[in-house]
Amino acid sequence: MKTLIRWEPYLWEEAHPADPREFAILEQEWKIRLPEDYKKVACSFQGMTPRPNIFQTPRGEDVFSVLLTASAHEGLESYSVQEMFELLRPHVPAGIYPFGTTPGSEHLCFDYRNSPEQPEVVLVTMELHIIPVARSFQELLEGLKE
Repeated sequence: MKTLIRWEPYLWEEAHPADPREFAILEQEWKIRLPEDYKKVACSFQGMTPRPNIFQTPRGEDVFSVLLTASAHEGLESYSVQEMFELLRPHVPAGIYPFGTTPGSEHLCFDYRNSPEQPEVVLVTMELHIIPVARSFQELLEGLKE
């Protein structure tokens, strides 16, 4: 059964849609192709939190707190994918790109290391361990629960 996701305010009181060109800039800069389903969701719901928002990892349940923004917004730079990427890049293997966070400041990321066409979703922990979460962004969303 497909999970119905409701997106609720997190960074702003109302939706703050992203410009699709912002994702094109990221793709060009990072030399990757972001998943279409992710871009569609992120264009409409960046800076918001999904409900349900609990996902499963091999170490137990965790919470998808916020979908990072496509570009930096004044005062909210730490919620942009680019800022998170720059923070993580020196500490994780090449091919890991953040798109979301947890309440514990861990990062949901796309992992392109095994497939440049269909990245898996991983969690980068505070200890910088890389934990598999889902085979795709869509699988992550479909697996969210209350």
